[in-house]
Amino acid sequence: MIKHDLVSFGLFTWRVLAIEEGQRALIITQDIVELRWYHQQFVNITWADCALRQYLNQEFFRSFSPQEQAKIIQVTNKNIDNPWFNTAGGPDTTDHLFLLSLQEACRYFGDSQAKLNHKGGQTWLIDDPNNINRQARYGTDLLGWRLRSPGYYGRTGASITKHGHIYVRGNGVFGRPRDGGGIRPALWLRLED
Repeated sequence: MIKHDLVSFGLFTWRVLAIEEGQRALIITQDIVELRWYHQQFVNITWADCALRQYLNQEFFRSFSPQEQAKIIQVTNKNIDNPWFNTAGGPDTTDHLFLLSLQEACRYFGDSQAKLNHKGGQTWLIDDPNNINRQARYGTDLLGWRLRSPGYYGRTGASITKHGHIYVRGNGVFGRPRDGGGIRPALWLRLED
């Protein structure tokens, strides 16, 4: 297994984003697996308390066999404040499954970190040559997908647009399912010895 490989795990095809020390791999679903709101109400919410986190770490996690569950590494995720708007990211969380953060999307889908760290003349999103790497499909259509980081304020969550832009301003945490509601779960997978 190497970076950018596609692997089958559970019911989905996953893209390898990183491998650490030959012991574990960060993987994300190749495609958007479903449409889901970040939360069940349009309120200020962080990843730590949102309904989507609960769903991924309970119901979605249970969709894996016991043998597959044993290969999913529980990790502590840092939930950093939005660097452009200073919106609170909330406390660190312990997750089996999660969405990528803004920083992880910049790091693992090309190197867009400098643009995230220095807003400059950018208004709401990062548009760079890495856009194509971040695009994802739901069925046959390109569609935006959610990140766990906050957006412009507490009622929004950062996302990736259907064009692959990093939408730092973000979409509402509750609204129409196609409004930035694509879900691409990520996890750290224990590699065979």
